[in-house]
Parts: sequence; structure tokens; C-alpha cells
Amino acid sequence: MKKIKSWLIGVIAGANVTTVILMLLVGFAGHIDAAAHPMLSCFGIAFPFIAVINLLFLFFWLVVKWRWALIPFVGFLLAYVPMRTYCPFNLPSAPPNDAVKILSWNVQLYTGAPRYTDAFDMIYDYIRNEKADIVCLQEDHDEWRSKKKHIDELFAYNDTVRFKSGGSINAIGVHTRFPVIRREHIDYPSRANGSVAWFLQVGADTLIVINNHLESNHLTRDDRSHYTQIVKGDMPRDTARVESRRLLSKLFDATAQRAPQALAVHQYIEEHRKQGYSIIVCGDFNDNPLSYARHTIGEGLTDCYVSTANGPGWSYNNNGFNFRIDNMMCTSDIEPYQCKIDSKIDASDHYPVVCWMKIPLNH
Repeated sequence: MKKIKSWLIGVIAGANVTTVILMLLVGFAGHIDAAAHPMLSCFGIAFPFIAVINLLFLFFWLVVKWRWALIPFVGFLLAYVPMRTYCPFNLPSAPPNDAVKILSWNVQLYTGAPRYTDAFDMIYDYIRNEKADIVCLQEDHDEWRSKKKHIDELFAYNDTVRFKSGGSINAIGVHTRFPVIRREHIDYPSRANGSVAWFLQVGADTLIVINNHLESNHLTRDDRSHYTQIVKGDMPRDTARVESRRLLSKLFDATAQRAPQALAVHQYIEEHRKQGYSIIVCGDFNDNPLSYARHTIGEGLTDCYVSTANGPGWSYNNNGFNFRIDNMMCTSDIEPYQCKIDSKIDASDHYPVVCWMKIPLNH
């Protein structure tokens, strides 16, 4: 009986070690070139599930054989970076009075689907009440100009850039109280997405704000519905297997498309950072917190959410795709405060990202 017990303990310990190895592999999957290995690069999606399994092992060992709890504990220590990236915890710190408030939001063409038939007024009221100094919007579609002009009236300076490819149309915009000096497109291939750098005059300095909307996963409404059925177990097993492969194929393809886009943004940031510019980067990256896209764009930058916020911060809120795919980052000379995902407003399939930043100024 004693030998059987020892054998079982060994098997469970082996399973725990395997879990730790998997947790580390998926936790650092964002370092893998997504253009060359899109499937491997996507493994970061599984990180929270494997981390939970490791946590269950920790509880198990503490009850059954506490010395073996060292295995999951060391695993969490080794996975500190992806753990903190995915679910940070920080002590609150109030922003100084001269901090600049930034808001980034994918407004879903102002449609509010599927919850509302027209969410423009809700979005307008939210933006007006937030009183942000710089607002970066994705899907800021200028076909809504007759309505969007009211958002323009909230700010002294407004600029929207439209992307069009075939039958796909998209737009991103900046609305701010700071003068817009000029804008530059960051060139990369895309069906109807893009990144634009706006040069703003803040005091006597020039601040670059890069608004991004990277390639989406191009999932249709039916795709999202099928995903929900698979997660809930409401789809027959054989059908679910086929549908899962099809959805994963779309996911891998979009991940590969985002790779050169993220690299182009990173190279633009590096070029201008070396010139001494202060830079804020925000937008919808359409990928999870441990993705190649986020890792590549964020290299050398401060992730405002990771450094000041708490919890996983799910920014996408539709069809069970609960991930933080919206981001806000800055160069090291800028100090972020109280970054948050504001889940109080559901007028879009994304929640807005809000952050205060202390920007160094030479007056």
C-alpha cells in the first residue's frame, strides 16, 4: 500500500512538473515569431487555464504533502513575467494635478450591436463626461460624420483617417485639446486596418500619439456564435471538432498577418524614440496580453496597464472572448497612473482604456 501511495505521489508530481513546463512555454509564446510560427505563437491564450491548474496543484500539495508545494510555487516564480503581464497587481497611486488624461476606445462604428440599435449617444455622453485630454478611437467611422461632428465639438482638434480595402472600410481618429502638428501613416499590409502617428504640440514639446487597430480575426457573427456553443458544450462533439479546427485556422492566419504590422509599429517607435520623442501608443491590438503583437510593440515601452492597474482587465466583452486586447503604452520618460479598463459602459463590444500620464515638458 505504501509503494502504491509513493507511486501515485510520483505520478502526480510528474503531472505537476509537466504543467509547470507547459505554463512557461505558453507564458513566453509571445516571443515566438508569429509570421513563421503562428500556431505556436497563439499558445499564450491557454496561459490562464494552465496557471489555474498549477494553482490547484499548489492547494493539493499543501493539504496532502506540503513539501511538494515547492513544485507549483517555483513554477509561479519562473512564470512571474507572464503572470504579471496577464494579471498585474499594483498599489494605487494618485496622478499629479498636471497629469494628462488619455482615453482609447474601439467604438464599434457607434452601432452598439448586439445590445443596442444605436449607441452613439451613450458613447458621446461617456466621452464628454470623461473630459480626457487625448481621445484615440478605433472604428471611428467617418460615414457617421453627421453624428461624429458632435464629438468633434467636444475638442479643439480632431482628425480621422479612413482605411479602405475592397469592400472593407475602417477608420481611426484622434480628438484632443492639444494642437495637431501633423500625422504620419505607419505603412504595413492590411485588409482594412492601420496605425497612424499624430504629432501633438504639448506645451513647448512635441508628443507622438500612435493609434493602432491591428488586423482582426475576421470572425463572423456565426463564428462567434459557434465559439460560444463550443465553450458551453452545446454543440455535438464531431461538429465541435470540425468547427474548432476552422476557427483555429482563422485565428492562426490573423496572428500571422498581425506579425509584420506589429513589427512595423515597433520599428517606427524605435526610430522616433531614439530621436528623443515622448511617445504614447494605444489601440486595439486584436490579440491577447501574451501575444507576439503585444510583446513586439511593447518592447522598450512601459505597459501602462501592467505597471499601474489590477486584475486581468478584460477589454473585449462579446461572445465569451474575454481577453485584454486593447492596450496603452508609453516611453520610459512618461509616468503612467491609474490605468483602467472601464467596464461600466457597454455601448461597444470593447470597454474603453483610461489612463493618466505625467508627460515631461520643457516650457
